[in-house]
Amino acid sequence: MNVAIECQQLTKRFGERTAVNQLTLTVPKGSIYGFLGPNGSGKSTTIRMLCGLMTPTTGSGTVLGYDVMTQSEEIKQRIGYMSQKFSLYEDLTVEENLDFYAGVYQLGAAERKQRKAELIEMAGLTGREKQLAGSLSGGWKQRLALSCALLHKPELLILDEPTAGVDPVSRRIFWDVIHELAKQGITVLVTTHYMDEAQTCDWIGFIFFGNLLAEGTPGELIERMEANNLEDVFIELVRREEARQAAEGGAR
Repeated sequence: MNVAIECQQLTKRFGERTAVNQLTLTVPKGSIYGFLGPNGSGKSTTIRMLCGLMTPTTGSGTVLGYDVMTQSEEIKQRIGYMSQKFSLYEDLTVEENLDFYAGVYQLGAAERKQRKAELIEMAGLTGREKQLAGSLSGGWKQRLALSCALLHKPELLILDEPTAGVDPVSRRIFWDVIHELAKQGITVLVTTHYMDEAQTCDWIGFIFFGNLLAEGTPGELIERMEANNLEDVFIELVRREEARQAAEGGAR
């Protein structure tokens, strides 16, 4: 199996607090991997380590074959990252934001023109090129942010709750784009709180209190847990982990 992300016992501690605890996971190339967990579970910390923005305390990991400990710059050049919070320039137009990031990624004039045209069409932003980013609705803003993250043709796209607070229609359109990108061979690691989105992922990992509780395809997890749906799977996994930690605390 060709692998885009591989982690072995990846751990991040902040003083005495362990944010990510011995995380071991594998993300196949060209797949959509849904990373699920409540706020504070360790998702964002994991993503920062994988993006080369934060050095793990212990463990090992590779992203597109590059070591997360020693090759963070190589990783940054080959991935696209999009955060939950809109991070573009609201006082610039759609086109100006794309031009700015094309400059950051050092695209030549011909490639810049081609990629802008491709991404504006992909995101459905045609006719909005001169509109200020700040005046866009939440759904349109996220499509613009996704376009900027894709300008340099990354092999791996990391999305941190990209549709939080976005209306259902925009969410559906956004995920249609994600699935089209995966068909083109781009690997997608995405965090989400929406179980309907998670259901469409190829693989899912549930993380809670920094621990990876379960991993597999949506169908496998539902069958393994003898549940009706992914929401029931998630609730049961969290219940078991809370009971386990309470028992360990009582034993101490």
